[in-house]
Amino acid sequence: MYKYSGKTRPVRDTNDTDLRSRLRFCVETGQIWLHEHRMLLIHAEVQASLRKELIDTLGMDRARGLLTRMGYAAGMRDFELARTRAGSDGDVEAFIAGPQLHMLEGIAKVSTVSLEYDRSAGSFYAEFIWENSWESEWHKQYYGTYSEPVCWSQIGYACAYASSFMGRPILYKELECAGMGEGHCRIVGKPLEEWEDASEYSRFFVKESIAEQLIDLQTQVVQLRSVIGEKEKLPADIVGNSRAFRAAYDMLQQAAKSQITVLLLGETGSGKEVFARALHSRSTRRNESFIAINCAAIPHDLVESELFGVEKGAYTGALSARPGRFERANGGTLFLDEIGDLPLSAQAKLLRVLQEGEIERLGDHKVRKVDVRLVAATNIDLKQLVKEGKFRSDLYYRLNAFQINIPPLRERKEDIPLLAQRFIEKYSAIHGKKLNGFTDKAMRAILAYPWPGNIRELLNMVERGVILTPNGTRIELEQMFSSSSIDMAMEFGLDSNGGLGADTPEPVNDIYEFVVKGNMTLDQVEATLIESAVKTANGNLSAAARTLGVTRPQLAYRLRRLQENNVAPAGVALAAVPE
Repeated sequence: MYKYSGKTRPVRDTNDTDLRSRLRFCVETGQIWLHEHRMLLIHAEVQASLRKELIDTLGMDRARGLLTRMGYAAGMRDFELARTRAGSDGDVEAFIAGPQLHMLEGIAKVSTVSLEYDRSAGSFYAEFIWENSWESEWHKQYYGTYSEPVCWSQIGYACAYASSFMGRPILYKELECAGMGEGHCRIVGKPLEEWEDASEYSRFFVKESIAEQLIDLQTQVVQLRSVIGEKEKLPADIVGNSRAFRAAYDMLQQAAKSQITVLLLGETGSGKEVFARALHSRSTRRNESFIAINCAAIPHDLVESELFGVEKGAYTGALSARPGRFERANGGTLFLDEIGDLPLSAQAKLLRVLQEGEIERLGDHKVRKVDVRLVAATNIDLKQLVKEGKFRSDLYYRLNAFQINIPPLRERKEDIPLLAQRFIEKYSAIHGKKLNGFTDKAMRAILAYPWPGNIRELLNMVERGVILTPNGTRIELEQMFSSSSIDMAMEFGLDSNGGLGADTPEPVNDIYEFVVKGNMTLDQVEATLIESAVKTANGNLSAAARTLGVTRPQLAYRLRRLQENNVAPAGVALAAVPE
């Protein structure tokens, strides 16, 4: 049993030089040793800045817990050193070595107010004064006088050291703190069960995985979005995150809420019919028919019969009566693609249908009522056709009530890898193959190529690549692009070696230029890095995480986020990533 209680005295020991003698600076290896423990000499201001960043990033509570546990780990290591110094675990020198080490490490000056313990009986009581505490000084400098004690890592240290010494949980509490405006810090330690509010403090010693909590929160956000944020969820056949694409899709969502006639403007192959189908599927007519017709693909003398229907004998070859597209679309949506090619006679009848909701079949005088939502599309300038007298102005103004401009693929480059990956998945399933994405050279060509045929051209090229690529490999440049397409890509910056010519950034140094020019987004850069790391690690996510300098939970979180953004790296087994 040991007992000291009386006038406060500084913690000193006739053998404190023994601790200093164990401190070695090794210039040859760049290491500092305290006995067999490697130490670091760190600027207090740098440590304080890190502490501040933890508080600002994690909040006071989580930062306090993390710093308390860091101090606890330091206290356990110092007790191991003290045991080698003292002759017995119960020797008072073994206990006093803790405060001595605390001072030697520059944490604070320690003075003993009271120290009583009986290891055999398990009793313990200690009271110490800390002066010049680095933790309280810097906390006060950054946050001003605080309302609660702030020497968190030091408390963790004291708890660990005393608990290791006694062989039972000892809890210290800081009853006075310089960070609260006091002249010094005062701590009191007792067995855990002797504190009535022990649970309030002991929670700071329990580890918590912030990364896992973030992943859980991300999962909850995704689930909530799927329930209350339906408009954020894209249909399965629509892919895109670019600003231009999202602007067009947001317009489509607004139109879907009404029955207004919609005019889709966009180049050939930009996805106008896909947009029209998405509009129908999100409207109140989703359970009725969606009928599509390409006005440019039907001979002019047959357009009216196709649209409005025909009676038997109306013209030579009309052997039976049949309904037109308007009747077949009754209650649903009719999509008229390339409406600029509609002949003037059909335009007049179309205008009547839009105004009156009535049709007459060819060769018939019976009026039939129809309830149809019309969606039209064109890749030419209807205003110019009006000026040229090739398109009725009244029909144009009727159709142009709600106009949506669908951007060409060259204006939404960040969507290209997403679309290409979606098409690989689609055609790999159709052709019974399992492919690992694109080679780097092929992906660079995909990003450099101007895609004059837009999404339709990309889709066809990817299917060609899937067909020509051996199972279990990656699509190469020549397997997807024809020689003429490669020549065009080279004109737009792809060099003969598959690089992006003058626009290609030097690794790391010019990656900023590569991103701001729209060749890749930050998410795509991150996905590429992760894919390369996982490939190098032969699919081992833990090894890949170490390569990237992150933890496995952090890597899992990034993968999940990329997956939600439709930028998941190819070749990474997302099923292996924890939810």
